[in-house]
Amino acid sequence: MPLPCPSRRRNGILERLGAWLAQLGVAEPWVPTLRVGIATASLILIAAVAYFVAYQLLVRLVSRVVASTSATWDDKFVKRKVFVRLAQLAPALVVHALAPVAFANHPMVISAVETAATVYLILVGLFVLNGVINAGVDVYETFAISRRVYIKGFVQILKVVLFFVGFVFVLAQILGRSPLIFFSGLGAFTAVLILVFRDAILGLVAGVQLMGNGLVRRGDWIEMPKFGADGDVLDVSLMNVTVQNWDKTIVTVPTYALVSQGFNNWRGMQESGGRRIKRSVVIDANTIRFCDEEMLERFKRIQYIREYIDHKIEETQEHNRAHDVDESVLVNGRHLTNIGTFRAYLEAYLRNHPMVHDEMTFLVRHLEPTPQGLPIQIYVFSREQRWAKYEAIQADIFDHVLAAVPMFDLRVYQAPSGYDVANLALGARDGTQTKQERAESLRESS
Repeated sequence: MPLPCPSRRRNGILERLGAWLAQLGVAEPWVPTLRVGIATASLILIAAVAYFVAYQLLVRLVSRVVASTSATWDDKFVKRKVFVRLAQLAPALVVHALAPVAFANHPMVISAVETAATVYLILVGLFVLNGVINAGVDVYETFAISRRVYIKGFVQILKVVLFFVGFVFVLAQILGRSPLIFFSGLGAFTAVLILVFRDAILGLVAGVQLMGNGLVRRGDWIEMPKFGADGDVLDVSLMNVTVQNWDKTIVTVPTYALVSQGFNNWRGMQESGGRRIKRSVVIDANTIRFCDEEMLERFKRIQYIREYIDHKIEETQEHNRAHDVDESVLVNGRHLTNIGTFRAYLEAYLRNHPMVHDEMTFLVRHLEPTPQGLPIQIYVFSREQRWAKYEAIQADIFDHVLAAVPMFDLRVYQAPSGYDVANLALGARDGTQTKQERAESLRESS
């Protein structure tokens, strides 16, 4: 026996409803209207019940199960309201399925309700997928690899594609056309899209470059003076990189600017295990001289260079004897100098400093002489990378260096101030200094 046609069953339900209303004494002209109203109310009631049941099962029950487990990854899906949005699909499915029954004699109403329900299903489905993606990112960020491979930019690309495709399907549903028609017509709008969304496209490409090559990661210390950025990266997105400066201000730098203009990333320093100390002390050239016996005896009492002095004295004496050098003139042969001995002392002092990294670049060198004197540069690496600790170590080193300079009969260059000039002028006016004393004072102050 053939099965009854669904449309006949639907018509039969509405006819019985109409007959029941007629039995209640409802006037014939009002029967169709009341029939539609009752069907609509019934549809809304059934959709509400479906939502209530789905909410109890997917939200209340699942949340309790998730809370009772020891795993933490499932909590991310509850936090992102994935199950809440899944429950919101239930009433739309009910409306879409029962609309032909409720409005059997009104095809236009059926079409409008089904279209609205379909659009609602697409939109809620997009939000469900968005919640799933966000929860997946939250789970990913619990792993150590998330510090090295930052996927937020790629996730944003995925979301852009997802919502664009969803928008096309919604538009196709509203207009009653196939989505393929819209996808096939996108080529004609490519030039317009590139012109209108130029900055967004450049940011997208730059974001892919930055994250694909690992140039910037969350937690990196970057420096970009043009945008006032000097601090830790809080977030990397397709359009912007958010930086928290050391003064706790927040700066947003366009992603494209990082690629087109360049920036300084201190991650290499942080990963190396050391932080560079590069600073110079300028020695007054007038104080550089050969060491005499008295100076050498005095320098021997400095523990760090005692062995160095003995070794160098023996080495120079052997060289001078081998070449029959006339040592009455110091420029003949080889002799120690106070500047060379001071440099050796700095090397020994830094080698013995507990916070100086002796396995990384280690230099104490002369730079090119300047009108102010001879710069001696210390180029080493601190074991401590944290800013405040690093600055304290650097200050401690140069406190000692500046205090040690006079011990080697050297003097740090310092330009004469107005106070020095005034004292010289006052001494000359009072006649308390001879010409020779004033010349000596001027030489010492310079």
